[in-house]
Amino acid sequence: MGLATCGIAAGGDKVFAALKNALSQRNLQVLLTRTGCIGYCREEPLVSIHLPGKSLIILHRVAETDAEKIVEAVAAETVPQDLALCRVEEWDPIVGEKLVFGTGFEDIPVYDEIPYFAPQRKIVLRDAGLINPEEIEEYIAVGGYSALHKALTAMTPEEVIEEVIASGLRGRGGGGFPTGMKWNFTKQEKSLQKYIICNADEGDPGAYMNRNEMESDPHMILEGMLIGAYAIGAREGVIYVRAEYPLAIQRLTRAIAQARDYGLIGKNIFGTDFSFELTIAEGAGAFVCGEETALIASIEGKTGRPRPRPPFPAQKGLWGMPTNINNVETWTNIPVIIQKGGAWFSRIGGEKNSGTKVFSLVGEVQRVGLVEVPLGTPIQTLVYDVGNGGIEGRKIKAVQTGGPSGGCIPASLFDTPMDYEHLTAVGSIMGSGGVVVMDELTSMVDTARFFIGFTNEESCGKCVPCREGLKHMLMLLDKILVGKATESDMATLEELSGVIKKTSLCGLGQTAPNPVLTTLKYFRNEYDAYLKGVP
Repeated sequence: MGLATCGIAAGGDKVFAALKNALSQRNLQVLLTRTGCIGYCREEPLVSIHLPGKSLIILHRVAETDAEKIVEAVAAETVPQDLALCRVEEWDPIVGEKLVFGTGFEDIPVYDEIPYFAPQRKIVLRDAGLINPEEIEEYIAVGGYSALHKALTAMTPEEVIEEVIASGLRGRGGGGFPTGMKWNFTKQEKSLQKYIICNADEGDPGAYMNRNEMESDPHMILEGMLIGAYAIGAREGVIYVRAEYPLAIQRLTRAIAQARDYGLIGKNIFGTDFSFELTIAEGAGAFVCGEETALIASIEGKTGRPRPRPPFPAQKGLWGMPTNINNVETWTNIPVIIQKGGAWFSRIGGEKNSGTKVFSLVGEVQRVGLVEVPLGTPIQTLVYDVGNGGIEGRKIKAVQTGGPSGGCIPASLFDTPMDYEHLTAVGSIMGSGGVVVMDELTSMVDTARFFIGFTNEESCGKCVPCREGLKHMLMLLDKILVGKATESDMATLEELSGVIKKTSLCGLGQTAPNPVLTTLKYFRNEYDAYLKGVP
C-alpha cells in the first residue's frame, strides 16, 4: 500500500485499514506492508500485489470498498483486473541485483508502456513505492549501504571525491554547482571539526520532490550523507527539514535509529576509523531558509537571514566551522555514483547536465505527479507525453519552472531542454524542480502577482532591494490588475525588477523578479489589455 503523504491524502490509510481487516478474517499467508509513493499521484491510492512467480501488479484509484474484492482475488491467486494499472516483471534498483518478480497477466500493460512512466528513468526514485521505507532490512535487500561499504573499505576520501567529480553531478537544490568541486573545497579546509548538512527545506509552491524522497526512501539520503562525510572529513551531520513535513521527519527519525542500531551511524563504522553522528533540525517554514547561510543561522538558533559571502559555508559555516550543504536529491545520487561509477552516471542526461532530475508536475495538466527524467528532456515531453496536455482539452499557455523565483515559459518555447543553462537562457531557473502548468484560462499578470506576493511575504527583510522593492512591485501589479496603471507604471515595474535582481543580498531577491520579467517578455499583450481596461 502506497502510504506517502499523497497516498494518505487520497485515502490510502483507510484502504490500508480495510485491507488489514479483510485479511484478518481469512487464514491467508499474505504480508500487508507500507511502501512510499511511486510518483503517479493522480492515480492514488495505489496498491501493489505480488503473487509468487507472477508479475507485480499495480492497482490504481483503489477505494476502501475495494478491499474485499482485492483479498478475494489474492485468495484465488489472481488480481482484480478492473483496478489494474500496469504490471512489472523485473526492476533494476541499480545498486543491487535486479529484482525479478515473474511473469503472467499479459493482458495488463507493462509498466513502461504506460505513457506517464515511458519517458522516465528512475535513479533517485529507484526504490520509491517498492520497499517499506520504515524497514532498514528492505533497503539493504535492494543493495542499500553497499556503496557506503565500498567507499569506506575500498576507496580513499580523495577517490570518492574524484568519482563524484567525474560523474558531473550538479547540486539539485537549484544552483547547479558541481557537487564534487564543492566537496573538495570543504575537504581542503584545515579544521579538526567539519559538518555536512542536508537541505530539506523544500518550500516552493507545488514542489514536493524532496518530501517524497524522504518519505519513500530515507536510508538512501543517510547513505549519501555518510559517504559525503567520509569524503570531506566530517564527523557530524544535520538534516534540516521543515516542520510541515511530519511524516518525513518521522521516517527519517526511525531510519537514523535503525542505522545506529546496525552500526551504520556511530563509532568505527564497518570496523574502520570513520565515525559519524547525525541529527535532525526542524525548520519553522521560512522560505528564505532554503538559502545556505540563512539555513545555518536557523540551525544555530538565530533568525534565518542570509549573510554576505565570502566567507562561504565551505570555509566558515555551522558554528563557524567548514560545512558542506547539499540538497536531498543531491545526496540520493551519491550511492549510485559510488556503486556504478562516475563515468556510468555521466552518460545519462546531456552535456554538463548529467544524471536525472525529479520534477513535480502540477497545475492545469491531466496527469500530475512526480516525474524523473534525464536532464535535457524537453519541456514538451513533460507536459504532453507525461502530463497528457491540458484539462478538458484546454490549450496549454505556459509553464513556470523553479518555484516562485522561476520564470514563465510560453508554449512556443516548449522545445527548451530542461537543464540549467537552457532554462536560464529563456529567463527561468531549474530551482528544486517544480513545474507548474498554466492553460489558456490563466492570467499571466495574475500569476506574476501571485509569485511576487509569495516572495514579498517570505522576504527576510535584511536588505533594502528585496524588502522594499518587492513591496513596490506588488503595489504596481495590484494597480495593473484593477486597470489603474499607466505606461509609466509599466516602465517603473520593469526597471525595479532589474534593480532588485542585480542588488539583492541572496538568491531569493536576486531571482524573485523572474516571474514578472518573463511575463513582460512573453505575455506583454496581457499587461497591455489591463492598461486598456479589457483583460
